[in-house]
Amino acid sequence: MLINAAFHTGIWALVFFIVGMIKPRWPLFFLKKPDRFKILIISTILFMISATLYGEGNRQAKLAQAPKPAAAESFDPASAPVPVPVPVPMSAPVSKPDSPKN
Repeated sequence: MLINAAFHTGIWALVFFIVGMIKPRWPLFFLKKPDRFKILIISTILFMISATLYGEGNRQAKLAQAPKPAAAESFDPASAPVPVPVPVPMSAPVSKPDSPKN
């Protein structure tokens, strides 16, 4: 799914870049003074988003195809030992370390 989104974002970024370089007023119709530099900045950001989506989609696809370890299937978290806190005797007073006084 992320790989498809990456391709779609990349295609839209390419179309935005080409149209914006020819007529910057079309994609940036809401600005009073559109220029090609803003088109370049927005296109660069869209290409970076598309590359990130593609890389994350590939990583998730590899994780989904990886075999799961057999130990994880047989592990029952309900049977795991739980440490029990040891009570501290209250007969001994707890002293704070002395702080240096100026």
